[in-house]
Amino acid sequence: MDSTGWSRRRFVGVLAGGSAAAALPACDKAPEPAASPAPEASTNPSGEARRPSGPRPLYLGTYTSAEGGGKGIGLAEYDPATGRITGTGTLTGVGDPSYLAIHPDRRTLYAVDEREDGAVTAVRLSDRKVLGSRSTGGAAPCHLSVHPGGRWLFSANYGSGSVAVHPIDASGALGERTDLVTHSSPPPGPGQEGPHAHQIITSPDGGHVLAVDLGTDTVYTYRLDEKAGTLTEVTRARTRPGAGPRHLTFHPGGRYAYLADEVDNTVAVCSYDPASGRVRVGEAQSTGTGPGTSYPAQILVTPNGRYAYLANRGDNSLTRYAIEADGARLKLLDTVPVDGDFPRQIALSPEGTLLFAANQKSSTVTVFHVDETSGALRRAGEPFSSPVAVCALPL
Repeated sequence: MDSTGWSRRRFVGVLAGGSAAAALPACDKAPEPAASPAPEASTNPSGEARRPSGPRPLYLGTYTSAEGGGKGIGLAEYDPATGRITGTGTLTGVGDPSYLAIHPDRRTLYAVDEREDGAVTAVRLSDRKVLGSRSTGGAAPCHLSVHPGGRWLFSANYGSGSVAVHPIDASGALGERTDLVTHSSPPPGPGQEGPHAHQIITSPDGGHVLAVDLGTDTVYTYRLDEKAGTLTEVTRARTRPGAGPRHLTFHPGGRYAYLADEVDNTVAVCSYDPASGRVRVGEAQSTGTGPGTSYPAQILVTPNGRYAYLANRGDNSLTRYAIEADGARLKLLDTVPVDGDFPRQIALSPEGTLLFAANQKSSTVTVFHVDETSGALRRAGEPFSSPVAVCALPL
């Protein structure tokens, strides 16, 4: 791996001048958090989602190799009504678990091991048993996702610009890698020395797998052979040169998606054709962060498809967009301070009523209430301390 590329990614983890939070208590001292079933989206007469009651699990990613970093995957609970987070322990034995994903049956947690010799790790949630790790075949994996069918795990190697596929057995454990695809073309964009795969997800229709590459300014579309676990490229979409695409999120309607461009601080509406897998990237739009240096991190869409939120590192804010024309347009509404430093990742609770922001440099997680009518964000108490917080996964 070229150290320049990885160091650019890990620049987001530099903590000079900042103080890291204390680690959560060790796993063997914490109460056992159950893997809760998915909450049902009940509604009140006004049509708004009703918040469930009782504490729910929250898993926290970190860099264990960073100064002041965590000791593993942070374990916590959150109150879905108030947004209050309570730490319950640490799941050790996973190195640099910077991004987390859950199996559709909610019994197994998966983490990337974002190191030069990249790996992915499976953890059984019922007893917190680490089921083993498998090599991703690349450097610095930074994202992973589970195919909706639950039989395949995808991961994106930022350092080497490749994407990998691993089989998942009935226990949730991972098998040996079945495919590894390197983004060898097109050539790197301006200022980039090579490909940097940043995200890999399945389209809402389940027909295609899409990989976002910051280094080549490209969104690749693949078709998955669900028997062999191999990827075949079917099409690719280029962004503006130097945009540095980082993260793609689909509208619930499945025909549009929204792309966060890290390098040039923009977003774009993309159209998606389920039949061909073709993505068309629209015009660059403002993040609302002004003239200062800022790096968009992740963009989310509410379950009702009415609003989108963008995390801005540098500006330390969340941008709120209204989604119009059945997903075809984004309208910039405002930006809200995140009350933390460097919001690396954001996530919505399953009902969409809470938004969690993992703030890497301040080692905190900020929680916001989401107004279901206006999309407005209201902070839910003080930020929760979590060492080098780079991912928050609420269930």
